[in-house]
Amino acid sequence: MASSESPPPSEGPASSGKDARPGSTALPEARLRRARIGVALLFLTNGALFANLLPRYPAIMDELHLSNAQFGMAVAAFPLGALVAGLGAAALIRRFGSAAVAVLGTVLTGAGVLAAGVAPSWALLAGALFAAGAADAITDVAQNSHGLRVQRLYGRSILNSFHAVWSIGAVLGGLMGAGAILAGLSRGLHLGLSCLVFAAVALAASRLLLPGHDPAAAAQEAQATGTAKTTGRPPLKIWAILAALVLIAVSGSLVEDAGSTWAAVYLSGSLGAAASLAALGYVSLTGAQFVGRLVGDRLVDRFGQRAVARCGGVIVLAGMGCALAWPTVPGTIAGFAAAGLGVATLVPAAMHTADELPGLRHGTGLTLVSWLMRLGFLCSPPVVGLIADATSVRTGLLVVPLAGVLVLFLAQVLPPRRGVLHLPKQPRPGDQASVAGDPSSSASSTSSSSAVP
Repeated sequence: MASSESPPPSEGPASSGKDARPGSTALPEARLRRARIGVALLFLTNGALFANLLPRYPAIMDELHLSNAQFGMAVAAFPLGALVAGLGAAALIRRFGSAAVAVLGTVLTGAGVLAAGVAPSWALLAGALFAAGAADAITDVAQNSHGLRVQRLYGRSILNSFHAVWSIGAVLGGLMGAGAILAGLSRGLHLGLSCLVFAAVALAASRLLLPGHDPAAAAQEAQATGTAKTTGRPPLKIWAILAALVLIAVSGSLVEDAGSTWAAVYLSGSLGAAASLAALGYVSLTGAQFVGRLVGDRLVDRFGQRAVARCGGVIVLAGMGCALAWPTVPGTIAGFAAAGLGVATLVPAAMHTADELPGLRHGTGLTLVSWLMRLGFLCSPPVVGLIADATSVRTGLLVVPLAGVLVLFLAQVLPPRRGVLHLPKQPRPGDQASVAGDPSSSASSTSSSSAVP
């Protein structure tokens, strides 16, 4: 258990030299930078591995003689596997540590993607995608957990930058897949090389990550144990806040899915745009989202997650609302760009706040948000499709500005503006959590408040 293990000597208090970040961490500056690079490499591989497979989908569908329905069911096995396995991430992290779980999960995800690429039948394709989705869900929680651990030591927001690196990985993986097709590489060779390369990157990243368990977990475990002894379960308010955080994350995923699934369909089918132009709907969304994540950390540090999320909700509502009210091809592309910019920080904000909710065991809040967010990815395409079949795609896309409205109402549960990152209360020497955990945990932040407003 994370609460019963002491941190390694390398995480003890550092000297007061120039390589230490005063007031934010007891680790040397160079060691923190290495850990940040290691987490970024994990996010890069996570984005690139599955993206390598996407350009191969048409060939797989043709070679296996799959109908649209059969192919759709096989692809749906990926999020289904994520839903089945995702809830086990917290227990694995508490048992083995976030770094080990993230690295092993990355290797297993690559193996699942490779198996899907060379599957000789529909059943094996679906099974391989199910396994890849299961490994990906656990990897996602573990790498975000380790990223939040590094962020706590930095004493400022850096999580959005990791998600921006994930976007770079997704683009890199897609380009690798397209390049392999142009070069005439077989799927087995292409995906085998991809699996080996990114497995090697993940293993190299493991040497940069922070060793052992998260010291902050000791305080969270002690707090959850105390709450359980006093009340038997976390207060109802905590579960209500967690539910609101889930809806914020689902709003972000719903907007992302609307762009990836319906942007080209709406632009080409309803507005008559050429196929090459219609593709710009999703490109504009992901490009704007990437930019938003690049600048998101500075905005969060300056204005707080609550204000940034509310501003994002307004941008989504105004941008996509205007695009649907006065439909034109340029206006719709701009509307999708506004939607991507508006939701850029929502998922990282929900994950960060959920991970620090008091009264929950370490990793529980982060796991639940990540798991239920994937449920949104699974359910949103058929919901929009049913609305589109009954009315029109334009009507179905009203879920995007409605997501912006939902974020405006729910952003109250996110941390407000303040001078430094809002971190959980750290134990002082002599406290129960400090004895069980980390001697450096009291230096993680200059703030002692909870992330819950």
